[in-house]
Amino acid sequence: MCSIMGLEKMQDLQKVMECFERTVSRGPDMSRTLQVGQGMLCFHRLAIMGLSESGMQPFTYEGDAVVCNGELYGFRTIKERLAETYTFVSESDCEIILPMYREYGLDMFQMLDAEFALIIYDGKKDSLIAARDPIGIRPLFYGYCQDGSIVFASEAKNLVDLCAEIMPFPPGHYYADGKFVCYCDLTTVEAYSTDSLEETCTKIRELLVKGIEKRLDADAPLGFLLSGGLDSSLVCSVATKVLNKPIRTFAIGMAKDAIDLRYAKEVADYLHTEHTEIIMTREDVLEALDYVIYTLGTYDITTIRASMGMYLICKAIHEKTDVRVLLTGEISDEIFGYKYTDFAPSPEAFQAEAKKRLEELYMYDVLRADRCISANSLEARVPFGDLDFVRYVMSIHPSIKQNSYGIGKYLLRHAFEGDWLPQAILYREKAAFSDAVGHSMVDDLKEYAQSICSDEEFDERCKKYDFATPFTKESLMYREIFEKYYPGQAKMVKDFWMPNKEWEGCDVNDPSARVLSNYGASGK
Repeated sequence: MCSIMGLEKMQDLQKVMECFERTVSRGPDMSRTLQVGQGMLCFHRLAIMGLSESGMQPFTYEGDAVVCNGELYGFRTIKERLAETYTFVSESDCEIILPMYREYGLDMFQMLDAEFALIIYDGKKDSLIAARDPIGIRPLFYGYCQDGSIVFASEAKNLVDLCAEIMPFPPGHYYADGKFVCYCDLTTVEAYSTDSLEETCTKIRELLVKGIEKRLDADAPLGFLLSGGLDSSLVCSVATKVLNKPIRTFAIGMAKDAIDLRYAKEVADYLHTEHTEIIMTREDVLEALDYVIYTLGTYDITTIRASMGMYLICKAIHEKTDVRVLLTGEISDEIFGYKYTDFAPSPEAFQAEAKKRLEELYMYDVLRADRCISANSLEARVPFGDLDFVRYVMSIHPSIKQNSYGIGKYLLRHAFEGDWLPQAILYREKAAFSDAVGHSMVDDLKEYAQSICSDEEFDERCKKYDFATPFTKESLMYREIFEKYYPGQAKMVKDFWMPNKEWEGCDVNDPSARVLSNYGASGK
C-alpha cells in the first residue's frame, strides 16, 4: 500500500502534515511532498514494485505530477509501447501514468487493468485530476476546505480537521474540471452470457487463474491469508500451481473454538504450504477494538467483527515475518452469492442484490481488507476483484448463479473440481469470517457491549444519532467509538451491511449468517 494526498490550494502546512502523518503506516519506507501550482501532492511509500529510490513518487513530467496508490497489472506491455517516445527512469509500474495521460488524456482510465487511487496535477491547466478503480479496492476520500478548494486523501482520517464533510470518492469515476465522471460501470449487464453451464465454469476457472497469476508479480515477499473456506483456499491452490513452489499461508482463530484453523490446516497440508497459525484471545480482541474502529473509519457491525481477526493476523505477520504483500479471498461472496442470497425470491432479485453489493463493497469488505492490511504496512491484492473476472461473473445469467444446487457458489466449486483442493474443502459450507475465527469472539463483543450502559441509557444515547441509528448495544458501542475519531461523519458509510430484510427469511437484527435458518453445518 501507499498513502496519497492532494490539495488544490495549500492550507496551513503544519496541519496538513499532521493530517498526512496519520497514514504513515500505509507507506513507511519513504515520504515526500511536492508543491504543485497553488497546492501540494503528498506521498508515503510502501515499496512493492521497483524497490529502488528511483521508484519514489511523486513522478513528474514536463510540469505534470502524479501520486498513485496502486498496482497496474500488465504495465510492462504499456511501458514498452510508450518507451518509443518516453524515457523511463524506474521499474515502478506507476511511472507509466503521466506518459499515458499525455498520450490518451482522460480516456486512459478505461485502459487500466488495475486497482488504484491516484491524483494527477496538470501543469498546463493548473488543476488536479483524481481517479479510483472500478470496485474501489484502493481507498480515496475527498472534501472541501473552508476556502472551497478540494482535497483528496487515501483515508478519511487524513481529512478530519481539514474538511467539514468527508466523502468517499466514487469507484469507477474520475474527477476533472470540477466534475465527477463515471468511466467504468462493472455492475450493469446489457446482455447475459449464453454459455452453457460447463462453458461457464471453464471460463470462471480460466479467468480466476489469470487474475491470481497477475497478482503474484511483486518484487517484495508474498503471503496468503488462508481461512480454510472456499475462496482463500482456491487462491492458495492456484498460486501454488502457478509458482510451482511452497507458498506461505497464515490462519487465525480463537484459542477454544476456532472453526477456521482446522480447515486451514487441512488445506495447508494438502498444498504443502509453509503454514503459520496465530491464536487470539478475548483480551486481544477487546484491547484492539478502539484502534481497529479508528483504523477502519466505520461503525458497521459486520465490518468491525470481521476486522478483529484480520487486523490481528496482519499485525502478527508484520511483526514476525518479512512478508509485504498478502493475497486474500474478498469479493467472491458478493458476485456468487452468500447464505442470505439463498432467500432471493427470483433470479432478477438475486442479480439486483449482486449489483447493489458490488457497488457498495468499497464501504464494507474491501474497506476492511485495505485498512487491516495497510495499518500493518502490508499490501493487499484481491484476485476475485479482477476486472475481467468480475465482468464475466456478473454477465452469467442469475438463474444459474442462484443456489438451486443444494449448496451455494456451485459454479465456482464445479469450476475447480479435480486436484485443486480436497473434495471436503471444495464443497464445504461457508462459515462467516467473524464467526469462523471462533463463535466466542462475537459473543465476547456482544457481552462486553452489554456492560457499557443500562437499557434506559441505551435508548437515550441512541437518540443522538438520526442517521444509521444504533439498534443494539453492540452497534451503539461501535458508533460511539467511531464518533470519537470521526465526529459527524457517519454518512461516509451508506448503512449497516445486513441481509436484505425485504426477503422472507432475512428480516433479522444481527448481520451474522449464524442467525439465518439455512446456516446449517456452516459453523461446524
